Amino acid sequence: MVPPSPSLSSAAPMSHDIHAEAIRRVQKRFSEMTGQEATHLAFAPGRVNLIGEHTDYNGGFVLPLAIEPGIYVAARLSAQGRAKVWSTQQSQSSAEFDVTGKIERGEPAWSNYVRGVVAGMKDAGVAIPGFDAVIDATLPAGGGLSSSAALEVATATLLESLTGTALDSEKKALICQKAEHEFAGTPCGIMDQFAVTFGKRGQLLLLDCRSRERRLIAMRGTDVQLLVINTMVKHELTDGGYASRREDCHEAARLLGVPELRDCSSLELERSRTKLPDRLYRRARHVTTENERTLAAVESLQAGRWEELGGLMYGSHASLRDDFEVSCSELDVVVQAARDLGLAHGIYGCRMTGGGFGGCCIALVRTERAGEVAKELRARYARATGLEPTIFSTAPADGTTVLPLP
Repeated sequence: MVPPSPSLSSAAPMSHDIHAEAIRRVQKRFSEMTGQEATHLAFAPGRVNLIGEHTDYNGGFVLPLAIEPGIYVAARLSAQGRAKVWSTQQSQSSAEFDVTGKIERGEPAWSNYVRGVVAGMKDAGVAIPGFDAVIDATLPAGGGLSSSAALEVATATLLESLTGTALDSEKKALICQKAEHEFAGTPCGIMDQFAVTFGKRGQLLLLDCRSRERRLIAMRGTDVQLLVINTMVKHELTDGGYASRREDCHEAARLLGVPELRDCSSLELERSRTKLPDRLYRRARHVTTENERTLAAVESLQAGRWEELGGLMYGSHASLRDDFEVSCSELDVVVQAARDLGLAHGIYGCRMTGGGFGGCCIALVRTERAGEVAKELRARYARATGLEPTIFSTAPADGTTVLPLP
């Protein structure tokens, strides 16, 4: 859906005035495509998950943060009773559909994220008018940074603005999750939509994916930074790999006699190991230990025990690679390079982040060494794979918002 973000060789945090340039660009593109001026603009960030992967659809714990790059949707009302939406990242492709009747899936594929949200808002009782919209982005698609959730939540926030409606934020996030299930065909958990909706600057979001209880965890101090390393290998979560892992987890829970794998500790799993075939045992071992790592990571984060937190990140990656089997050679190259550089170069930990099968890694590094680390990781990855990664640092950012137009 969107092109890669530019490489930031210095690994400097993205500027907080990043919206200014993006707003000018999306306004210009809206004018070019519609011949009119946009009157409404919504933004939703991407997200990166520090730890807690593939636990959300098992009722477990996750620790994501909203990031500064994201999706912009500019729009104005039309009198045609139809939605016409352009994506500036897909060869100027567009979609058009009637908003007065039942919303159906359609082409191009990216439009189903928009169609699904429109359908969900209508089901929630919101009267959706005709509108023209242009989508632009500073977030890479297929990189494990939740570009799909960002598009869904940005669309929902835009529709709130267009209609003068204010949905309950949790309800909005759930409408967006449903859109991904029913229109995009990905049976995702709630982490992405919640992180994109509830993100707060300077805070990570500890989310209990069963109770939906949320707790903000401060990213204290300035002595560490988070680096996001995009391997440039795109994943597709709708191709069955994600769904099959979810089915494995549910079958493992059934055989263990628990409602969800959240209800089984790693110790209890070991005691019941003979109940499961090897593949399901390994899937369950990842989920049970990942929940424990996530809660331990909160304690490490709050105490500033960075080396301890980094060890949990490495443990998470090994579990995702070996037990859940959602890593790939490119992700493993990044993590191994980080391990090889180690504390001597200011790297505390590194892991894949997102659904897997490609995408991004996240590394926890000392702030004063971040530029050096980015340069070294880029060189080592390029030598090993022949690919040029993009690397940027990020701080926890605010969630979705309506932006003012100049």
